[in-house]
Amino acid sequence: MSQDPDTPHTSGEKSSDSEDSQEDCLNNPDQSMRKRIRQSTSSPHRWNTVQSSPPRLVSVEELMEAAKGVSNMVLAHEIVVNGGFQIKQAELPEGSLEKTVKEIVHKAFWDCLEAQLSEDPPTYDHSIKLVGEIKEALLSFLLPGHTRLRNQITEVLDLDLIKQEAMNGALNISKLAEFIIGMMGTLCAPVRDEEIKKLKDIHEIVPLFRAIFSVLDLMKMDMANFAVSSIRPHLMQQSVDYEREKFQKIFEKQPNSLDFVTNWLQEASDDLANLRCKNPPDPGGGGAAASGVPVLCPVAVQNWAYLKLLKWDHVHRPFPETLLMDQTRFQEMQLELEQLTLTGAILLVMFNAAGAALSNLPGFADRIKTIIKVLLTGMHLPAFNLSESLATTGEKVCAEVNSCLSQHGFTPFTTEKEIVLKGQIQALANPDNPICKLIDSRIQTFLESYLTSGHQKSFPAIPGGLGPIQREMEEIAVKYVRLVNYNKMVFSPYYDVILGKLLNKEDSHLLG
Repeated sequence: MSQDPDTPHTSGEKSSDSEDSQEDCLNNPDQSMRKRIRQSTSSPHRWNTVQSSPPRLVSVEELMEAAKGVSNMVLAHEIVVNGGFQIKQAELPEGSLEKTVKEIVHKAFWDCLEAQLSEDPPTYDHSIKLVGEIKEALLSFLLPGHTRLRNQITEVLDLDLIKQEAMNGALNISKLAEFIIGMMGTLCAPVRDEEIKKLKDIHEIVPLFRAIFSVLDLMKMDMANFAVSSIRPHLMQQSVDYEREKFQKIFEKQPNSLDFVTNWLQEASDDLANLRCKNPPDPGGGGAAASGVPVLCPVAVQNWAYLKLLKWDHVHRPFPETLLMDQTRFQEMQLELEQLTLTGAILLVMFNAAGAALSNLPGFADRIKTIIKVLLTGMHLPAFNLSESLATTGEKVCAEVNSCLSQHGFTPFTTEKEIVLKGQIQALANPDNPICKLIDSRIQTFLESYLTSGHQKSFPAIPGGLGPIQREMEEIAVKYVRLVNYNKMVFSPYYDVILGKLLNKEDSHLLG
């Protein structure tokens, strides 16, 4: 279930450890990590008692080091998990002190440059420094095989030669700028061609230098993002080891940093145990599978725990520590699923009312889904009135259904049938509505089946009634399972230790 982490020995290990123990750690680092976690992890029910420890003073250096470690871990995680990750220029808030100071300093620098160039004869000290910075930037964009371009840049932007020309009054800044713009056009991404073209229309030296540096900053962003996209496929395993190592350091300094994880897994284990009590396995040989309840084993408990994250109370409950970096993603998926559940319920009610006439009509379900999506936009905001929105949705759906029925030669809805359909749609605002609960239950079943199937590329069979929202469900399922599998890869040694204790205790209760 877990990958072998190449975890180094920690400062907490004693120098008096035997050679056998060291050999075991080298031969099986995964077991070594589990042993250290087991020694540091308290009992599964420790949140039931209040434990206190004397405060420990930490230095500013320790705090800074810990903050840097967490920042690096978050960045590595974001690059691997977020396929659309991009480095962007920082946008300072308008009117902020930092933005004001930056503008003042930049203005002073460019005013000084303009004053130097306005002297008679001109002074080129600042200009030559800027050319040197531009030269370094251009060289940084080159690959090892770009020998000819490297020689061109080095030859034309030879700072010693440029200084001699400036001393002798023979320096032609415009000619240098023309070469720089041409080289930038050669090295930039196609998306920057428009910015390069604008540079050629600037003829004053100071505004031209400012614009050149602005475009160079964009080119640096492009280069960095290209590098990120290139290394992402090779970064997965390194990121798993890196995140695990960083978390282990945090865990060693803060042994209670798995309290919420333990609580989360305990609840999942209790849920499954209660379900098994209510739906005991068939003694005739059907087993747990026949009862529809997963066997109480580490994998089943983990999968059930991950499903609970899609029903999480993010306002009143702390999120498990090992999933904090993905809390926003899980929350977004939870909101998507809630809206998808309501959409599926509306479609189910509508197709039941319309019968087989519209069920196989190409494009009709997508048109209705677009209308529903627009009308349910912002449904999770406090000011959103779901009843009013569903009333409007009922009106729109009835209009679309009648229009479509008429176009294809079917009899439109009667007034009484319209009233019934609108009432059924508006009744979906009730959280306990049986249709909403049915759709939600089937979505959860689909996600559980896909999660249980492991790394199979094919999706499980779509439960009845969910056909119209199949595409949206599969998109969410892919995102969800990718997050879950990556989290398992990183933190499975910790989960294994905690679940070992929980399930042993559960077995003891059952035997008793």
